[in-house]
Amino acid sequence: MSVPVRTLFFAVYRDRLGVSELSIDLPSGSTVADLVNELRGRGAPFDMLPEKPAVAINQIYSFLDEPLTAGDEVAFIPPVAGG
Repeated sequence: MSVPVRTLFFAVYRDRLGVSELSIDLPSGSTVADLVNELRGRGAPFDMLPEKPAVAINQIYSFLDEPLTAGDEVAFIPPVAGG
């Protein structure tokens, strides 16, 4: 059984990847880390994503070991410079 996940990219990630959203099917029991590995494994330009990015699941900041369920929305939060 697969877990469909809506993946969102903002700012620099959106610009470098050339997409703002992807739908990805992952195996049941997958975590955010599995999603990151799936994306990075696609090669350029997805391999520019960090191994440990900041993410939010359904608009709540989450850890990489968080399990994903069908219909989750995973947003990749780009690093922010400030001063």
